[in-house]
Amino acid sequence: MVTSKENLRIAIAQINPIVGDIEFNFNKIHRFILEAREAKADIVTFPELSLCGYPPEDLLLKNEFIGRNISALNKLKKSINDIIAVVGFVDSKDRKLYNAAAVIFKKRIAGIYRKILLPNYSVFDEKRYFSAGKDYPIFKISNIIFGVDICEDIWDKKGPLCFQANQGARIVFNISASPYYMSKAKIREDLLCQQAKKNKVFIVYTNIVGGQDELVFDGQSLIIDDKGRIMFRLPAFKEGMMIFDLPVPVVKTGGKAILIKKDINIPKPQLKPQISAGNIMPIEEVYLALVLGLKDYVNKNGFKKVVIGLSGGVDSSLVAALAVFALGADNVTGVFMPSQFSSLESREDAYELAKNLSIEIREMPIRSVFDAYLSEFSGIFKDMPQDITEENLQARIRGNMLMALSNKFGWLVLTTGNKSEVSCGYCTLYGDMAGGFSVIKDVPKTLVYKLAEFINTSIKEGAIPARVLIKEPTAELRHNQKDSDSLPEYELLDKILKKYVEEDKSMDEIIKSGFKKEVVTKVISLVDKSEYKRRQSAPGIKITPRAFGKDRRMPITNGFRNSV
Repeated sequence: MVTSKENLRIAIAQINPIVGDIEFNFNKIHRFILEAREAKADIVTFPELSLCGYPPEDLLLKNEFIGRNISALNKLKKSINDIIAVVGFVDSKDRKLYNAAAVIFKKRIAGIYRKILLPNYSVFDEKRYFSAGKDYPIFKISNIIFGVDICEDIWDKKGPLCFQANQGARIVFNISASPYYMSKAKIREDLLCQQAKKNKVFIVYTNIVGGQDELVFDGQSLIIDDKGRIMFRLPAFKEGMMIFDLPVPVVKTGGKAILIKKDINIPKPQLKPQISAGNIMPIEEVYLALVLGLKDYVNKNGFKKVVIGLSGGVDSSLVAALAVFALGADNVTGVFMPSQFSSLESREDAYELAKNLSIEIREMPIRSVFDAYLSEFSGIFKDMPQDITEENLQARIRGNMLMALSNKFGWLVLTTGNKSEVSCGYCTLYGDMAGGFSVIKDVPKTLVYKLAEFINTSIKEGAIPARVLIKEPTAELRHNQKDSDSLPEYELLDKILKKYVEEDKSMDEIIKSGFKKEVVTKVISLVDKSEYKRRQSAPGIKITPRAFGKDRRMPITNGFRNSV
């Protein structure tokens, strides 16, 4: 029975940690705790595994890593006195590791919640490292009963949240590391709202933010009331903290509780949230994900500048624009590498792009190097017609040039292949695939155009030359070459790839959904035969429900064939 309501001042710290840099993460967490305490918050929450970064992967197999993480937690608790902090860390108990949340107050750990539901699908491998928790500790602040759980635990409609609510919890703090893909935020919000309404609890959801290799985390932390309504949302892809006074129902309960704070009923000024945000458009969401993912990959790995091969096409133009908005124009260099097959329009478009973005552009023709290769092979290739071999030589010359610049100047090479091309192997191993990071690796070609148009209309007017958006795509590796010579039109191709790669539809299912058998057969054959290329490609940012790399894992040596 609800007897009254009490205000609980909550601070949500949506932070961007660095995997493995425990000292950096400790200092960041400590700073946010001090800021929350200064704002007279009762409790401050941090994301899942915030002390060590997420996902730590095989770092969890190193005893020293686990030890440093525990030492940092013990050091942190000594500085927490008059505020409660919920901090994600790796717990070690009885020779087992746990994905855990420490509830800290009065310079001690008042309780530990160990994640119960361990995801082991898509990009998640938690059962490889962690044991599942078994306990559901409930906590108490004054007359307010609350629970803590971790990420996946709250997705199960009959999971830990139900138990905590049944034990009298009126508020549940979920700390999370939920990777981004398009439309996931809406799915997540709907689920959390349903859980709050069904269990009649307030949910404070704290999500991590930032890029980590192939993953990017969108933040968008939430406070949801006990009727399933979103009260506040932190912004997407931005680090920050929100302070909020939450009126929580007080319920008499006979359930067990740990009393960790008594005297919080002190007058407090009403604070407006420091950060609040509404929903953003899907295309802007993807743009922000790519910018943050690129920025963090470059900065967290110690690079300062990047280099991009500019072809005058839409893919390299988009990558250059994203790099400028992520890193600044002074940190981006474009290289135009024409051959005898390069058009005047390509040169003009590459230079116009560089001017529009205010980036340095260098021109390094490849014709003389290509001719030297042809001369060297003239004997062994005697009487054989030119084919894809000579096309790939050009791409590899360009890849070598970019890598030479990378070696000499310390620039990170950004590759420019999109998901449509990577899916079908329409790319050259050690050529245009050569580089350190593949920004649009998970971006279908049709979405490449939409992103380019979004940039031109919403970020920097006319940044990408208008002609780039309307001319027919071409690799320019032979006379009059067009992408459509080798691939179906991208509008059609991307629809088939979505069904096969992202939805795991069979050939028969795709054909029955309205696509021509010969086209589907060709596309699936190209995808299946190109696994060896993708396995050797640079990491890229996941923005679709199923990306190549950590997400979609197919054997290279594979005798299975699709059938109708």
